[in-house]
Amino acid sequence: MTDFTQLNQEYEGKRPKDLIRHALEQYDRIAVSFSGAEDVVLVDMATKIRKDVEIFTLDTGRLHTETYQFIEKVRKHYGIKIQVQTPDQVALQAFVTEKGLFSFYEDGHNECCGIRKIAPLRNKLSTLDAWITGQRKDQSPGTRSNIDLVELDSAFKGTNGDLVKFNPLADWTSQQVWEYIKMFDVPYNELHERGFVSIGCEPCTRPTLPHQHEREGRWWWEEATHKECGLHSGNIISKG
Repeated sequence: MTDFTQLNQEYEGKRPKDLIRHALEQYDRIAVSFSGAEDVVLVDMATKIRKDVEIFTLDTGRLHTETYQFIEKVRKHYGIKIQVQTPDQVALQAFVTEKGLFSFYEDGHNECCGIRKIAPLRNKLSTLDAWITGQRKDQSPGTRSNIDLVELDSAFKGTNGDLVKFNPLADWTSQQVWEYIKMFDVPYNELHERGFVSIGCEPCTRPTLPHQHEREGRWWWEEATHKECGLHSGNIISKG
């Protein structure tokens, strides 16, 4: 059984790439989650370790045109395959028929995210033993400040039950991410040049103003301390 405390202590202060290498060596059924935002650095690091690393992204059907273009740009830049996970069309059609296209402005984003993001993610993760995410502590003081480099996923299950979650960028700041992007000429979503910091679905994402926290650009009509779509709901459930 994995000793997460020891593993976190061992990789504290080491390069994210070192943890990614460890993860890829330990698990065969493992994949990198790529959101189409600044976590592209994970793709850059992982493909330098293993060219055929499995990479997936979630297409909610409501992403910015620039995000779709960026995903394709990353695919071509690295010469890789990116698995695109989409919502169940029957469930999505029923939801939109009943509530329309913008119900989240009235009753919150959880139901829409549940269909467009969480269900497809759950289906994908059920085929894995571990996954690698781009979560950082500085992304959300309310839900991500205490995430570990390695942890047991409390929100999702893997192939045999337990699912291990690697967060190699947990201790990095946004500044460090962008220093890496510039240093290694990593492609990035052009929305970042227009004031978008945290990028999600088009109706639920807007640019942030100077000195605003990046998560203030997501679901801005809702309470600031609960800005998770469910992909990392374990942050709220077990981290508090």
